[in-house]
Amino acid sequence: MLERAIASGRAPALERIRDQGVYVDDCVAAFPSVTPVCAATITTGSGPDRHLIPSMNWYHREEARYVEYGSSFSASRQFGVLRSLTDTVYRMNAEHLSDEVETVFETLDDAGVRTAGTTYLIYRGRHHHEVSNETALARIVTSTLFRRTIDGPQELFYADLYASRKTGCRGQLGMPGVRDQHTGCVGAYLVEHDLFDFLLFSLPDNDAFSHKNGPHAQVTSIAAADRQLERLMHSAGGPDEFLEQYAVIVTSDHSQASVEDRIRLDHAFAEFDVATPSPSRSIGAEVALSPAQRSAMVYALDAERAGRVAERALQTLGELDGVDLMLSLADGGSAEAVVRSRRGELRFAPGGELMDLRGGRWSVEGELGTLRAEVQEGRFLSTEYPDALARIWSALRCPTAGDVLLSAAPGYEFVDWGGADHVGGGSHGSLHRSDSLGALLWCGTGPASRTARAQWSLRDVAPMVREHFGLQPDSQS
Repeated sequence: MLERAIASGRAPALERIRDQGVYVDDCVAAFPSVTPVCAATITTGSGPDRHLIPSMNWYHREEARYVEYGSSFSASRQFGVLRSLTDTVYRMNAEHLSDEVETVFETLDDAGVRTAGTTYLIYRGRHHHEVSNETALARIVTSTLFRRTIDGPQELFYADLYASRKTGCRGQLGMPGVRDQHTGCVGAYLVEHDLFDFLLFSLPDNDAFSHKNGPHAQVTSIAAADRQLERLMHSAGGPDEFLEQYAVIVTSDHSQASVEDRIRLDHAFAEFDVATPSPSRSIGAEVALSPAQRSAMVYALDAERAGRVAERALQTLGELDGVDLMLSLADGGSAEAVVRSRRGELRFAPGGELMDLRGGRWSVEGELGTLRAEVQEGRFLSTEYPDALARIWSALRCPTAGDVLLSAAPGYEFVDWGGADHVGGGSHGSLHRSDSLGALLWCGTGPASRTARAQWSLRDVAPMVREHFGLQPDSQS
């Protein structure tokens, strides 16, 4: 879609960055390829096994409750809008994101780099921010619902909830359709007043637009995002002056796939005792279900019966239309991963003779067709499921993830806890290439050619930022 937007003349800023820099059209997302997981990977350089954000909806075993990051407004209502807002805006960064990984904000703050960020799910940095009272709407929300202090970059503008200074920009509390404009307004102000060395400039409206209208409508939303990039450039005097002054990295966090049919996990698990949105009514439940667009997780909650419950769940899921891949750790342990589909079964573990495109080594047994894979000259290759082994392993080894992870077949989506889906529109979350391959561009930084890596990943973004500022990349990826 980016190439189409550029070819139509509707994305001149992105065209300029592409032509003057390096363009990768198949950068691999994290898995599950949903926004919270991918945002955490972009900002830390780690997969979910390290950053511990497992999905859009997940079950908090220690607190015996679901965490809902806003799959839909109806899903948030099921769990309580305030609780969902608190989980998304506050707890995701302060409690759920591992304190054993650093965000780029934290790394750069520690090095004395002036950091700034617009509305983005992962913002954790070293600077304290109080809730904003700049607008009447913000004053109502923050005085009645939300009063938490957060730690972020030096300059932080999160919807209308947090603003490190008055800019005159209005975000309407981050409502879809106005978020890009708020980002463009804030970004232009920051450039004009020379307030940053590093800026995370988030343009999220393309996601909501694509969910509603489908992936083939993205030219319109990409063009809208490009106008805000142009606004940023013109605040520096124009594209020439902007690119002379600033290095730029542009990335999408995932792609979008068309949705034609829905999967009802609640119906499939009607014979199970399923944990509900109400913790008090879920005591003694066998399983928790966490649908997240084109991915899902199943938790076996009774430790003594976890193996038997997981096996029953796998039998149920194996008969469910729309489920493409079922992923689990062998015998509930962590030594070997098992991938099941109607095409067969494959087992794998780190270490071994086979190498993937990113240099990881694996031992693999079973039907390669399970992942539509082949082996060529000692290389494990899967066009349909890019970087499959590393992404599956990272997702399964995440301590907060479910016992069984699911990836939907093309055209299918799991209905969320609020009963919402995107049939007729677009979605993402699965391991499939349709959801997983996005754009990555850079200009004024990074390698001189995309051939520096055989396979680019979202895990490469944070190290590229750190290297640009002369900071030694860590081993988080």
